Formats: sequence, structure tokens, C-alpha cells
Amino acid sequence: AVAGGVAAVALVGVGGALVLPGGQGGDGRQQSAAGSPKAGITTTAAETGAAKPAVSAANLLGAFEKLLPGGRLTQTEARGTDERSSAKNMYATPYVQGVYDDGRGKAAISVGINRVPPGTQEARQNTQCPDKAFIAYDSCSTTKLADGSALMILKGYEYPDKRSGTKLWRAELVTPTGQFIDVQEWNAAAEKDAPVTRPEPPLSAARLTALATAAEWRTAADAIPASQWPKSAPNEPKGPTGSVSATLAGLLPKGVEIVGKGNADPEFGYVVVDDGKGASLVQLNDQPDMRDVEGELFGADAKVLPDGTKVVTHQSAGDKDIAGIVMWTVDTIRPDGRRVVISAFNSGAQTTAPTRKTPALTLSRLEKIATDPKWNTLG
Repeated sequence: AVAGGVAAVALVGVGGALVLPGGQGGDGRQQSAAGSPKAGITTTAAETGAAKPAVSAANLLGAFEKLLPGGRLTQTEARGTDERSSAKNMYATPYVQGVYDDGRGKAAISVGINRVPPGTQEARQNTQCPDKAFIAYDSCSTTKLADGSALMILKGYEYPDKRSGTKLWRAELVTPTGQFIDVQEWNAAAEKDAPVTRPEPPLSAARLTALATAAEWRTAADAIPASQWPKSAPNEPKGPTGSVSATLAGLLPKGVEIVGKGNADPEFGYVVVDDGKGASLVQLNDQPDMRDVEGELFGADAKVLPDGTKVVTHQSAGDKDIAGIVMWTVDTIRPDGRRVVISAFNSGAQTTAPTRKTPALTLSRLEKIATDPKWNTLG
């Protein structure tokens, strides 16, 4: 996707909630919960390479059944590496899924198979544990395997507010050659709108690891037509530099305590503040040139500052699945296209219940932060 990996976040006008990997959201990093791998379509640039024999849907189903002993599989479906999307004349990403019953309750399990450009930030993000400010989970770990692959095991939930008790556990594997395997399992017979059938998904972390690292999926990843492989980018273009989280922290008003802060990312950052009335998440995206979407995001009613910066504000509900959560946003774009968009919540995380009636920072304070000249010094 996980918007790749599970870790990135985009704000209003960029994307909504967090996106998980596995072809779910285009977000390279943003979407609220894992969708079925069958939704992903590979549309990236061609890379030369010898053609590999196709892996059929029947082959994938056979591997799926072999790798899930000790139970019964029903409602299975799969898509091989030689199948095209019904919507577009292009190859669709292969997957296999079904309902597994080991006698302790039915559980949906899926395996998505894709490729990512090896050695890139996108590849790394797919196996980085997400920040709990944006996605609820019980545990997460990333391990480097002997062959150089990275494996993330995440035990979380289908819904950000943990409603209905539906748990989603996943294993994300990225190999040094760019094979990307996304295994997901639930404690229900379907990912959404199905009753919980067991306390936890059926596969332990060890069994998730065994399923994700099975050679059959790597063979299928190599069989994705070479014309659909993402182009390798060993020398990624130099992007913005600096830390958004650190800069944001330095622009906060007196009287608020920082109780949480994001990592040193040059385009996205956040702080969790508390003014004595409850925790409040404040997050910010700094994007270097967004003139191509200026007309969509900044209409005739946008406020124009003396230096030409356009400003729009939004007051809305936050995550639709969390009652009472409020999000205030100030979106700005400078004449050179630099877009700084900041949002504040009346909760310490996007995925938790409100801790206060309104965000800790007013709209005028958010505008002052977003239009501060310090953002011009990043990148």
C-alpha cells in the first residue's frame, strides 16, 4: 500500500485515514484498514527481464491449501499472474484467499502478491511498524531475515476504534529483489460486516511468518509479467530535507506541553500536545510543489495573504468510525506551489476517543503555524 507501508499519513486534500500496504490505497501509505489484495492493479513502468512461466489461480490455490494444514478451506478464490483486470486491459496483481476453519471458528485469510522497487523508500515503508497515533494495534515487530528480506508482523484491528472486536493480523514481507508478500488474517469469516467467530485469528506469529515466507509466493511474484514490474530506482531523486516534526514543535505556542512527537521526516510530522485540558494530535504535511492541484483545493473563496499565499480552513468530523472526534484543518499554498496543510484533533490520536471538546490549537493558531516562513527553509 500501506500508502505504502503502514506508516505514512496524508491530510485533507491529500488523503484521509491511514493507508496500509498490499495495494490497498495507492497511499503508498494511507487508508484506514486493509482491503482485499485483489483490489490492487499493477500499473508501474516496465523493466526488462526474462519472462517467467505464469502461475495460475489453480497453482496458487494448491499452494494455499498445502500451506494451511490442520483445517478446512472454503469460499476460496484466486487470481493468477496471467490474468488481466476486467476494468482495464492490464495485468492485475495475483492473490489467493479463503475461509479457514481449524475447528475453533471460521477465519478469513488472504495472500496478496506484488512487487515494489527494491532498495527504495517505498520498499522500506512497507515493513515499518506504523505509529500508534494513526493506527490501533496491540503489537508490531520488524525482523531482518537471513536472506536480507524484511518481515513485519502486526497484530491489530480491522476498525480504528476496535469496534465489533474484529482483529486483523498481518505479515508483510519485502525481499531484496522487490518481491512483496502481504498476508492478512481475521478472527471472522470476512474482513468486514461479519460476526467475530473466535477470540483471535488462527495463525500465530510463527505460522504467519511461515506462510509469508513460503517459496511459492516468491515464485508467483517473479512470474508477474516483467512489463508490469516497478522500475528500479537505485538513485532516488533528492527530496526535501529537514524534520517537519521538529519544526512544528518549535512553532507551538507557550503553555502547551509536548507529550508525543513524530520521527524526523522531511514531508510529514506530528506532535501530541496537552494544555492541561487533554491530549490533542497536531499533524502537518509540507509538500514542495502542488500547483497542479491548486485549482481543486483553493477556490475563489480562499483567503489570499499579502505575499500571495492562499488559505482555506475546514472544520469536520475526524474518523467517521469514532464518535465525537473533531478535526480542524488549515490548508495553505504559497505562490511557488509549496503547500503546508496542518490539522488538529480533539484526541491524542486519530484512532482513539476524544479527550477534550475541541483541539488544543485554534484555527488562527494553526494558520499562523502553516504560514510561518520557517517552512520555506525545509528542503
